[in-house]
Amino acid sequence: MIEKPTLLLLPNLLGAHRYHQPFLPASVDKAVSTLDGLIAESEQAGRRYLSRFETKKPANQIPIALYNEHTKDSDIDFLLEPIKKGERWGLISDAGIPCMADPGSKLVQRARLSGVAIQAFVGPSSLLLALMQSGLPGQKFFFHGYLSKESDQRQKEIQEMEKRSKTENITQIFIETPYRNQQMVEALVETLKEETWLCAAWELTMPEQGILSQPVRLWKKSPLPNLEKKNAIFLFNANPY
Repeated sequence: MIEKPTLLLLPNLLGAHRYHQPFLPASVDKAVSTLDGLIAESEQAGRRYLSRFETKKPANQIPIALYNEHTKDSDIDFLLEPIKKGERWGLISDAGIPCMADPGSKLVQRARLSGVAIQAFVGPSSLLLALMQSGLPGQKFFFHGYLSKESDQRQKEIQEMEKRSKTENITQIFIETPYRNQQMVEALVETLKEETWLCAAWELTMPEQGILSQPVRLWKKSPLPNLEKKNAIFLFNANPY
């Protein structure tokens, strides 16, 4: 059976688990076994990913092309050339699913314009896992990526997000770099109104996973969790129910 030339959007783990089977479906194992090459954010991440699976040839012989925030738009067509010539290549993010909070969406858009076949596979997403466990409404939510680094601007953004959440019942979702997580949770508790529900979820799927979701007035009555250097995601809703 000849496999169709395709760009495969493959899920990755959210942490350094020893085994991938509890988190990734068997369809991913089958897909990786057909790969001629892999597009990853870094060589190291790509090799680590391939080493988890059985591959059509030794994993260290499978070519890896880099696509990250430093890749020029003019280089995207070059990345798609092997697929246009009949090969099957995968696209991964460093963690979770590709095209969510990473630059992969541009590659997929170009692939669609070029007529390249695309297939996506299910896997862990920190955004959805956090939303599911937060207890906040999931009918309408907005993912903002990163907020401003500047404290004054960040405060204004949080206040604007809270106003919109109140009037439209939107659950607001965003992330921060691990070394600024503590500043973020402190800013949220200080800025948000006491009746707003705030959720912080960290190290999802890992043994040290933690989730705290409650009104801000309760956040203020207890010690804040230590989120320093942890992978975390933040959610809040000013009008949860």
